[in-house]
Amino acid sequence: MQPRNSRLNSAALRGAVDLAAVKAAGEAAQKAEQARAERARQSAAAEEAGVAPAGVGYELVIDVNEDTFETEVVQRSTEVPVVVDFWAEWCGPCKQLSPILERLAEEYAGRIVLAKIDVDANQLIAQQFGIQGIPAVMAVVAGQLVPLFQGAENEANVRKVLDQLILVAEQRFGIVGGSGVPAEGAEAAAPQRPEDPALSAAHDALDRGDLAGAVQAYKNVLVEQPGNTEARLGLAQAQLLHRVEGLDPQAVRAAAAADPKDVAAQLGAADLDLVGGHVEDAFGRLVVTVGKTFGEDRDAVRVRLLELFEVIGTEDPRVTAARQALARVLF
Repeated sequence: MQPRNSRLNSAALRGAVDLAAVKAAGEAAQKAEQARAERARQSAAAEEAGVAPAGVGYELVIDVNEDTFETEVVQRSTEVPVVVDFWAEWCGPCKQLSPILERLAEEYAGRIVLAKIDVDANQLIAQQFGIQGIPAVMAVVAGQLVPLFQGAENEANVRKVLDQLILVAEQRFGIVGGSGVPAEGAEAAAPQRPEDPALSAAHDALDRGDLAGAVQAYKNVLVEQPGNTEARLGLAQAQLLHRVEGLDPQAVRAAAAADPKDVAAQLGAADLDLVGGHVEDAFGRLVVTVGKTFGEDRDAVRVRLLELFEVIGTEDPRVTAARQALARVLF
């Protein structure tokens, strides 16, 4: 089964950077806001009618196969973070971890959904996710893959990971999931404010392919809102696309191979690596180049590496590994 959603495909699962992430974030935030407003409306109507309010409107623990993957995981991830538990009947550690995940999914009352995938019955999905061992736990948020952990973990550690996932989903994509059945006498949550018009204009420029305009628009947002995570991500992606727009890939790669100290060539090749989905190659190339350069050249490479970290997302384990490698070279 090949997922048809353009934001989660086999290339993305092999590590390709998702350059539609900003658009996905905007779409996900809009859908999440609509879902919250609808839940608030239903809750108010139920209270007025004197009946019990409805819950989140979807199952919290589901079994997923190749036929239901797109609807139950990819599409559902625009409303709520979907945690994916890869398991098998013969796997002892899976039998320790799965009950913890199921219990926490119920406890979190709609802030996450747990999708369970039997790797023996769904080998194509396991291959697409690059599963090498089980149990393995990943998440999909707004159609994008977020690696979590592999192997059995205790409940305290799993809870920390899920809390971080929920925070990232809300801050980066505006997705907060459901709130469960409101307690008696509790007021329905108000819908979030509409998206900032300036941020929306930046997204639109990126969608149109107006990369220079998108770069400037995201910078304008950050002048007023320096801590806007979505704008930082959008700026990093727009700048990356703008840089590679006029490059001749063959010429750039030939120059980079011919002279490892050619900073411009190494920067261009790293950009091409990232756009092509070779994230570790891009990071590794620049870390090596930092070790071969000095002064302004070294600073330029280091700054570019930090910019590429923003494109991938600072919570990504590949970024963590690259930061450690960079520290070893610098210090």
